[in-house]
Amino acid sequence: MQRQEIIYSFAENLTAQLDEPFTLSDCGSYWLLHTTTLPCTIVIYFPEKTERVSILDRRVFHIDLDQIVGHATKIVLRLAALLGKGKVIYGRQTVVARIDKKMTISFQEEHHLQVALPGKYRYGLFHHGELVSVAIFSGGRKMKGQTERYRSFELLRFCHKSGFRVVGGLSKLIHAFVQDFSPNDIMTYVDKDWSHDSSLKTVGFSKAGEIPPQHFWVVAEKRHYVRDDESLVQLQKAYPHGYLKLNSGSMKLVLTL
Repeated sequence: MQRQEIIYSFAENLTAQLDEPFTLSDCGSYWLLHTTTLPCTIVIYFPEKTERVSILDRRVFHIDLDQIVGHATKIVLRLAALLGKGKVIYGRQTVVARIDKKMTISFQEEHHLQVALPGKYRYGLFHHGELVSVAIFSGGRKMKGQTERYRSFELLRFCHKSGFRVVGGLSKLIHAFVQDFSPNDIMTYVDKDWSHDSSLKTVGFSKAGEIPPQHFWVVAEKRHYVRDDESLVQLQKAYPHGYLKLNSGSMKLVLTL
């Protein structure tokens, strides 16, 4: 399928899911999708466009063509939920429970765009017996400049079932984790391709810094993280037909308890 066909098909699916018509603008190495009723702009990048473009005064979602090819349905459903068009469940309607590694990985692979992580501590929200949200945490870490007993944990992954919004879900998952392990703080990273003002702030997280754009070597819609120049050279040798992509970087957020 040609690039233009992929984008038109994606826009049609998005229009059907959100019940909103999108206008498409061909900008050469990237396309813009926008609507007159929803306050957002979607930027779709072709392989040759490495750096992100700056779009002012709009909520912006940055998506690469390889992501659409590999995860079109996930992306459409995630956008629908973020833009208030997903199915709504309230946290008070759910039951929180620890879940095992197999269930955690399976849920992430089905509903999360990033690589699935097992973490050390795994929690899920169940609605009428169905898993609808997960939160995955690291083990506790000592922090320089803090007391010997101080422990910081990382929220490694959090996601809802595709197309759903669980209002108050993250707060309920974090509360359960805090009750079990009494962390001094919980930190996490938020992908700026999808959010510049994270909803995590509404549950008490505050910005503690920014991570610069990350580099990826893309091979047949599979992304390989580039740690440094040496790893890039190794990836280029192993996969000479791949290409380099950058994301928008991440925000570091911390919840102090």
